[in-house]
Amino acid sequence: MPTIPSRLPAVGTTIFTVMSQLAADTGAVNLGQGFPDFDLPEPLADLLARAVREGRNQYAPMAGVPALREAIAAKTEAAYGHRADAATEVTVTSGATEAIFNAILAVLQPGDEAIVLDPSYDSYEPGIVLAGGRCVHVPLRPTDFSVDWDALAAAVTPRTRLILVNSPHNPSGAIWSADDVSRLAALAGTHDLIVISDEVYEHIVFDGRRHESVLRTPELAARSFVVSSFGKTYHCTGWKVGSCVAPAALTAEFRKVHQYNTFATSTPAQWAFAGMI
Repeated sequence: MPTIPSRLPAVGTTIFTVMSQLAADTGAVNLGQGFPDFDLPEPLADLLARAVREGRNQYAPMAGVPALREAIAAKTEAAYGHRADAATEVTVTSGATEAIFNAILAVLQPGDEAIVLDPSYDSYEPGIVLAGGRCVHVPLRPTDFSVDWDALAAAVTPRTRLILVNSPHNPSGAIWSADDVSRLAALAGTHDLIVISDEVYEHIVFDGRRHESVLRTPELAARSFVVSSFGKTYHCTGWKVGSCVAPAALTAEFRKVHQYNTFATSTPAQWAFAGMI
């Protein structure tokens, strides 16, 4: 058998797989994976069944069903005041993890540095490594998981190309303030950084707080991939449907990766979500 050098020598089986199996084996509450443990909305189930019965079962367009992309664009405008072009700036993906992976591969060149804020979702670093980049870890403050902006600024070098941010935060639940977003805009603008904003928990916010999407800030929206998850929002993570909103130039590169990664996402699920938004 030939010797195969590992592209990810430091990576084993993801902790989510391990924890989920332990929870299943022991009957424990599963706090490992981020999925809402209750039924999806009944109208959504009806819409999915209708789409299947109506024959919407073949490949969707690579970028996503147009009706769903239009609905996503309308939703981002209503929620965050940012009107994305559905044809050139919205892409439907097979889950948010695919969108994050596509975005990293689309913009990171070998030798580039990408900053992640720890603790972080475990897919960030492997995507960076597979792109030939270097993952730079900046710890969040341990008391409240807020950003240490001095430490973050100090981590930026001439090789820094990308920063990955996540709010509401996985795993702590901390959320960014408007001031945090302003600081990110200043940092990214000063150093000409691309931002991947993981916003999959955007609608799971409590205590009257407002989710501060980077799409609210035009100068950030112009340099960001913003990733969302229908699975988290509608508590059907097994459907694996996510989306990415980004400027046309970034979206064009994103779709080059997407088309050779999954190409398209579940057609009946897309039609179901198009009817729910």
